[in-house]
Amino acid sequence: MDAWLRAALDYVPRWIDFQVQHVDQPGASIAIAHRGEVVLEEAFGTADLATGEALTPRHRFRVASHSKTFTAAGILKLKDRGLLRLDDVAGTFVQGLHEQAAAATVQQLLSHSAGYVRDGADAGYFSNLRPFLSASQLRAELALPPPLPAGQRFKYSNHGYGILGLIIEAVTGEHYRDWIMREIVAVAGLAETHADIGLMTEGRLARGHSTRLPFGRRLVIPGDAPTADLASATGFVSTAADLARFFSQLAPSSPAQLLSDGSRRDMTRRHWRDAESTLERYYGLGTISGSLAGWDWFGHSGSFAGTLSRTAVFPAQDVAVSVLTNAIDGPAQAWVDGIGHILKTFEKGGAPGEEVADWAGRWWTLWGAVDLVPVGNKVLASPPVLHPPLAEASEITVTGLDAGLITRAPGFNQAGEAASRVRDADGEISEIWLGGVRLVGEFAFAEEAANRYGG
Repeated sequence: MDAWLRAALDYVPRWIDFQVQHVDQPGASIAIAHRGEVVLEEAFGTADLATGEALTPRHRFRVASHSKTFTAAGILKLKDRGLLRLDDVAGTFVQGLHEQAAAATVQQLLSHSAGYVRDGADAGYFSNLRPFLSASQLRAELALPPPLPAGQRFKYSNHGYGILGLIIEAVTGEHYRDWIMREIVAVAGLAETHADIGLMTEGRLARGHSTRLPFGRRLVIPGDAPTADLASATGFVSTAADLARFFSQLAPSSPAQLLSDGSRRDMTRRHWRDAESTLERYYGLGTISGSLAGWDWFGHSGSFAGTLSRTAVFPAQDVAVSVLTNAIDGPAQAWVDGIGHILKTFEKGGAPGEEVADWAGRWWTLWGAVDLVPVGNKVLASPPVLHPPLAEASEITVTGLDAGLITRAPGFNQAGEAASRVRDADGEISEIWLGGVRLVGEFAFAEEAANRYGG
């Protein structure tokens, strides 16, 4: 592993731990894979606010629309085997569809450009108000004309991916769950991934949680609803580590043989831009893609009742990042982006040298926390509350054992002023000074503030 990546992996958990507490999330599980191997996995917070059970990396999450990437991989595997073509139409495999829905191609279904209805006339299954749809119910809803013609634009459809699950069944003669578990999940080496909740025979499920508003507290959402014949769109249960492993294998340069090189390229390239969004994002074949400060990425997100998750692969860096949260307002997307910014900072600056490495730490004032993060031959000083992390950092050039100079800083900070460390009678660092600002450790600050203001 590159030294810069090892150094970045030391800071990522400290930043996420602060973020989980700062935005008052129940919990989060993260994993990072490098060259297909998991090099970091940690969990923070609580699996179930009702019981106080601690969240671990082994807890499974409902990862929802990550399921689409598994289904797309299954379709492309059938294509690689010559059992279907991407220009085959849905009606070849699934009977009872409206003629316009039947004429949509497999590729259009995969890229959400078939014009299908998103969730049907009653999407209450996503709010635990009704069971998920069976195959017959799905076909009945798609016997109606689609809202838009095929090939017009990107239009997300869970129903479309439900039909892709039925296509897999028609081609293989097996139930979707059985075939996808054997041919995709097992082949990818994923021991903690299940195509629906009913297949999870071991391990513990992280419970979902509502937003705080309008209840004044978070409600616990069991998250144990089976997804019937929409499993191919939203049923999967997994861990951050397994998702990082799986998505790594979809990178065009991956040595894994889950899919052909051509299928991986086709799956992860940009087919449609989400033109109505202010975000610069695209959809491929079961993957979302975009760029983060110059780093291209592909992956997917997932939203189930009480959970929010996201996985992104940065192919040029051969790094995959997965963040799973167990609240419906969990900032999984922001945290994946934040981790990406941390990685980018260390790739550019390099691993810290010996003269700066021991400056690392978190220090506090009444205005909040400041992290000292050694990168290369500098020490970055940045509040961990900021997004993106390390973007508004001051740079400290170390000039002595406990002395430094703030050589770069935003205009509102202390550029050109001194930075120093103060030691106590035992020789331990007890204070940090950035210009005229004094910072102390968390417990010392808490005691000082409590004595001053009460509490």
